[in-house]
Amino acid sequence: MNDWITWITSASTLTALVQIMLVNIVLSGDNAVVIALACRNLPPHQRKIGILLGTAVAIVLRIIFYLAITFLSGVPFLKVVGALLLFWIAIKLVVGEEEGGHEISASEQLWLAVRTVAIADAVMSLDNVLAIVGVAKGDDALAILGLVLSIPLIIVGASLITSLIQRFPVVVWIGAALLGWIAGEMLVDDPVVLRFFSANAPAYVAPYPDDPAGIGLKPVALLHYGAATLGVLFVLVAGFFMARQAGRGAAKTA
Repeated sequence: MNDWITWITSASTLTALVQIMLVNIVLSGDNAVVIALACRNLPPHQRKIGILLGTAVAIVLRIIFYLAITFLSGVPFLKVVGALLLFWIAIKLVVGEEEGGHEISASEQLWLAVRTVAIADAVMSLDNVLAIVGVAKGDDALAILGLVLSIPLIIVGASLITSLIQRFPVVVWIGAALLGWIAGEMLVDDPVVLRFFSANAPAYVAPYPDDPAGIGLKPVALLHYGAATLGVLFVLVAGFFMARQAGRGAAKTA
């Protein structure tokens, strides 16, 4: 017990714990957006449950990813698949917003909301955990404690965004655009994509000796921001046309 108290109150532990919480809070903005977007159509009495479950999913997935990061970070095409899933989720969210989402019963909506959060968090938590790995430096207890302490902050963020969505539906499109940005970033950060550019267009990658994923490469600013911007455009354009098509289909059946 005394050893644990000494460990938790040491300056190095407290400093690292604060760093992990800050990293998690900063990188959890997108997770809060996903939770808020997925829960926006739930009845008020279920919305809080959805946010709580979504936040729990986010934290549990990060702990699992942290414990398995050595394996996951080197899997080829993992981030490519993750990016494609994020594109799908972003477009599905805006199409659902335009359709209204009222044809699903309350209980099904809650389950669907939690499922959407689980898929999105499974994709987005990887980059979050890679950053935490760099701060924790192998201290599993420190990393997990920092993640758990971040739960209330994610809940507050998701609740705030949900309230904004109820007043300003355009926030859904902004959130979808954010997911498109993240997906674009993730796509060009995959080991296979980085190695492809390294072999065929080396001007678009740069050395990254401290890469926690162990690849040793990163996209240059032009590739990074270019891919992210294209991701936003893809989500907005595809979402617009698919939502319009869905609206026409609903009008014909009415």
